[in-house]
Amino acid sequence: MPRIELIDPRLPLSQQLLDALRYPLRGAAVPALAAFTLAHYLALLPVAGWLLELVIWAATYLYALECLRHTADGYAAPPEFAEPGHGGWALVAILLWSTVLTLLVKLNFDGGTWIITLLMAVSLPAIAMSLALDGSVGHALNPLTWIQVMSRFGLPYLLLIGVQCLIAIIVGVAQIAFESTFPRVISLPLFYLVANYATLFNFHLMGALIHQRHEHFGVQPQAHRLAREIHQDADQRLLDEVATLAPKQPQAALELLVPRLRDHAAPASLHHAYRQLLQRQGLKDALLVHGQIWMAALIAQRESRRALGVLQECCGMDTSFFPDDPRTCGELADLAARLGMSRLALHLCRSYLVQWPRDQQVPHYGLLAARLLGEHADQHAEAAQLLDQLATAWPDHPLHADIDAQRQRLANPA
Repeated sequence: MPRIELIDPRLPLSQQLLDALRYPLRGAAVPALAAFTLAHYLALLPVAGWLLELVIWAATYLYALECLRHTADGYAAPPEFAEPGHGGWALVAILLWSTVLTLLVKLNFDGGTWIITLLMAVSLPAIAMSLALDGSVGHALNPLTWIQVMSRFGLPYLLLIGVQCLIAIIVGVAQIAFESTFPRVISLPLFYLVANYATLFNFHLMGALIHQRHEHFGVQPQAHRLAREIHQDADQRLLDEVATLAPKQPQAALELLVPRLRDHAAPASLHHAYRQLLQRQGLKDALLVHGQIWMAALIAQRESRRALGVLQECCGMDTSFFPDDPRTCGELADLAARLGMSRLALHLCRSYLVQWPRDQQVPHYGLLAARLLGEHADQHAEAAQLLDQLATAWPDHPLHADIDAQRQRLANPA
């Protein structure tokens, strides 16, 4: 089971706010944010547009409530999807009613709309949190529930009220600015991007504050329970024990880590701790051996960029170092080439050709090496020689035509 990213309830408020600002740009929240934003184009349709707009907002609030609930359970990453429910529609109805009520107050009393605005700013966090935790619309709309929620929060509830007011101002200014600057086809997604981003930020922040005070709400964070069940906390205890032993008994600390590192699912923190211990003792060969093992594990976990970082570290210690597995070597060669790391990619391709000369992927990495060499005029001769060798050794390979085409380009540069 993959490692569960947990929220640390001990984080200071400034860090929680910073994490909340990043939240809509993480994991599953990114495609959700994009989908909800672009879906508002449907509101431009005649007749059914207004109804579709309500459906989109209901779906947005449903996902936002799931973010609140997920965060309150201690999960730092956004949820993949939202459980079906009526919370989204309830919030849409509440916001629509507050708008209608504001208009009625304005028409009948010629002012006083600020009272409705203030009431919504004060009550909306309590309503949203009650909907997320209890799922009961009636309970969420009960003013006694609001008072109960506020009393459990204390002064930090004022932060949520301030956030509501600030979001209302930002979204309002953004709408005016976008509509006065851009045509509707551009201003519409820009406005909804800001509005949806603010919504996910707001609901995550509410969930984080609930998680920090979960005892007051009778919530048992599910994420922490799961972490205990999969022995995730055991890794932290192991790290603590290693840190205690390392200053006086570094070898004992290393031996403590070895059994856990044999598991490919061992987290990066344990690998980093192991490498730091090896570095302190100057065990270069052991660092290179561990690099081979960790790179292979990272490739299996589809963390090729991190594996590339390990490769660079090992190459810094030994310039002739290369992965001892063709899959690892090949994937990292392709990645290095895509990232513009030509020298490293060429080193890996050359190593591949020497180490596994009869492998079926040799033409691919030989051709990649030739293309990289072809980028430099002083290496054209080596590239041409390599292409001639590939053409002779692999006459029936599917890439034979590509190899011939590259030979022609080298022979007749533009």
